[in-house]
Amino acid sequence: MKHFLRMFVQVCLFFYCKCLWRCLKFVVRKLTGRCELQRICYNIKPGASRTMKIETSLRGSKNKLLQTSVSVHPDAIEKTIDDIMELKKINPDINPQLGVSLQACLLQIVGYRNLIAEVEKLRREPYDSENPQHEEKLLKLWKCLKPDCPLEARISKQWCEIGFQGDDPKTDFRGMGLLGLYNLLYFAERDAAIAQQVLSDSLQPKYREVTKEELSQFSKAEWEKKKFDKAIGYSFAIVGINITDLAYNLLVSGALKTHFYNVAPEAPTLSHFQQTFCYLMHEFHKFWIEEDPLDIMEFNRVREKFHKQILKQLQNPDMALCPHFAASESLINM
Repeated sequence: MKHFLRMFVQVCLFFYCKCLWRCLKFVVRKLTGRCELQRICYNIKPGASRTMKIETSLRGSKNKLLQTSVSVHPDAIEKTIDDIMELKKINPDINPQLGVSLQACLLQIVGYRNLIAEVEKLRREPYDSENPQHEEKLLKLWKCLKPDCPLEARISKQWCEIGFQGDDPKTDFRGMGLLGLYNLLYFAERDAAIAQQVLSDSLQPKYREVTKEELSQFSKAEWEKKKFDKAIGYSFAIVGINITDLAYNLLVSGALKTHFYNVAPEAPTLSHFQQTFCYLMHEFHKFWIEEDPLDIMEFNRVREKFHKQILKQLQNPDMALCPHFAASESLINM
């Protein structure tokens, strides 16, 4: 009986709050002369804060046109904006900036959904050693990471030098499919110097620098042990595939909306996702050194801690994980 009463009270409270919210929106519109979409676009700066509020408003609307506007085809966005303006009885000649702002938001919202589909397609496509394009990309990855060391054979223990587990990398791509290869190759090509440095450090790991304060806390025995212990490295390629999985989960969960809505002035693309992977790969490498794990068995603990740190950063609506990849200053004027 108590459980039933609790549920009844929760249902009543839900409908009360919903009705109250709709009444409040009606009153605010009458007082300001602006609908919720106008208030968001005029009062909130462009970027994640604005786009996410627009998305929430459209998804939560009782009007079907507004609800479905977040999932239209990119080519239909302009017409959708016209339909919304007509529905809300907003004169585009008097409010020209509203159409521009709404279009920018919808391009980001629809683009994010399409990016998930594109990334998912790559993740589901398995590596095929009979496919010349797949093989070409794999061999290119070797050349980018080891430019001065030719690969002696396609099936070779040399693959372990860049962090694969055996003599044929195709088996390591099972979890993330082609997405893992695409990300690793993008990192090796676009951030060649950093990628090669991270690879080198993963093979010849270094301790982070110990501060004077930390040094004072070591006992003599601990310091002697620390001097002779070896820092723990990791398998570059395997970790890259693992960080691809982390980036994929951030994308699918919606956590990366904050970042993409701040750096992509329009629709986020696969390049934005791969740039984010490069950033995560570099940051994880620094994080690994900072954590100074005892052995490789601590990898999952370190990864989970890193994941939580990134999630916390993405809770900030102004966060851009790698702002140097912001494509255009036009975002400021939208």
